[in-house]
Amino acid sequence: MSPHSRISRRNFLLGSAALAGTGPLLSACGGRTRAAAAPTGPPRRGGTLRVGVTGGGASDTLDPHIPATNPDIARVRNLYEPLLYRDHDYRIEMLVAESLTSSADGRVWTATLRDGVRFHDGRPVTPADVIATFRRIMDPDDPKSGAASLTMLDEVVADGDRRVQFRLSEPSSVFDDYLGQYSLGIVPADFSLDRPIGTGPFRASTFTAGLQSTFVRNEHYWRPGQPYLDELVLINFTEDDARINALLSSQVDAIDQVPVALVEVLRSDERLRILSSETGTWLPFTMRVDRPPFDDVRVRQALRLVVDREQMINQVLSGQGRVGNDLYAPFDPAYAGDLPQRRQDIARARRLLAEAGHSSLDIELVTAPIQAGAVEAAQVFQQQAKAAGVTVRVRRVDTTTFFGENYLSWDFAQSFWYTRNYLPQVASGSLPDAPYNETHWNDPEFIDLVTRARRTVDEAERHSLLTRAQRIEYERGGNIIWGFVNQVDAFQVYVAGLVPDRTGLPLSGYSFREAWLGTGR
Repeated sequence: MSPHSRISRRNFLLGSAALAGTGPLLSACGGRTRAAAAPTGPPRRGGTLRVGVTGGGASDTLDPHIPATNPDIARVRNLYEPLLYRDHDYRIEMLVAESLTSSADGRVWTATLRDGVRFHDGRPVTPADVIATFRRIMDPDDPKSGAASLTMLDEVVADGDRRVQFRLSEPSSVFDDYLGQYSLGIVPADFSLDRPIGTGPFRASTFTAGLQSTFVRNEHYWRPGQPYLDELVLINFTEDDARINALLSSQVDAIDQVPVALVEVLRSDERLRILSSETGTWLPFTMRVDRPPFDDVRVRQALRLVVDREQMINQVLSGQGRVGNDLYAPFDPAYAGDLPQRRQDIARARRLLAEAGHSSLDIELVTAPIQAGAVEAAQVFQQQAKAAGVTVRVRRVDTTTFFGENYLSWDFAQSFWYTRNYLPQVASGSLPDAPYNETHWNDPEFIDLVTRARRTVDEAERHSLLTRAQRIEYERGGNIIWGFVNQVDAFQVYVAGLVPDRTGLPLSGYSFREAWLGTGR
């Protein structure tokens, strides 16, 4: 989408040609001239929920253990379930497991499987299935994305008809956090992508990569009465305007990632509802610390000082977020919130750049519409950098290209991460063997502190180690973390059951088992 075709407040309000000639949608979308009544009373069973999801492409997958894009994650959240996960309030909730306990030394964790949980084909979940699931995830010839968090896992063994032991090579007091990831869904021992079977509230019906996937109610689902829907349809949208238009014309019932500049406009439409969630989601600028000029810590610090974080929150997010301090995992009890808040300091940024021999730095920033606000953040950063004598050439690509063969190779780019606690986030993106080490961060002192922390059972000692690790990232890391983003989504007034979710995943964490449709649909 060119800058000239981007939705603006004025074009939205006027329903102008910038919305592909769909002006009448604002007054009579899909033939409706007034809003349907908001659902009331108990959940109603039946119907099809159509959801517009941001991104995706030819590499879309139904694989439970390698979700990368938003559509992948949405599919995984509804087809599969891990042993445990974070609920809407970011508290650990048991799913396939009914309990998880640790030995005193943190080396053996025992999961008791929930009685009555069945796969989509009706077979009960057994310890053998759990063992096979983690064997698939940890396959040395084809490790899945969750494997990097489980390097301490020695073996998984059955301990009776419903119990499984996770035996670790080193103590871990936060192993439950490692297990509580959406990419660790339990699958049957004979799992095949030709038959994507899980325990989730929906089972697969049709799938076309890059376009659309449909799911039907899992009649064997273990939660009584859920899901309420007969069918769930996930539709890929790579551009904001197409996704917004689909909502306005009632082609979809809900969309993720509303452009924040349009929040108040959509909120004023009586046919629609806005869902806003305070999260730990972050949209960093990523600097490869192994490539010039970013291999010089003075350059990295200077670019962090270039950012006016308050302006980012107000201009990029329209106030829908919180200022960041170049650290992630704000909901973690060990979050280093006492470090001095970094603020824009152009004079110091200029001095650092001069000391590094880059008084007139010229850099390329690769961006894409990977998350609401990403492209806008790149554009605002470009303007802010000018004051420090930094020329930022913004190179916009599509999401497929961004996450294509050059992903993890961009020298200066962007990313997005949903809410995680500190150690799981480190395992995913801040270690040399992490699957998504976008900054190529490889700091021996940091690695030593993290390694010691994850083995430490004593909470106070572990927090002390993590505070020191965070200071290292704060002082010389490769991420510019300017803020934490509220997740803002929208849905038709007749949709019920969607609630705020702190995980950062859109639309109730992409959990549609609780969603239902009123009679106005």
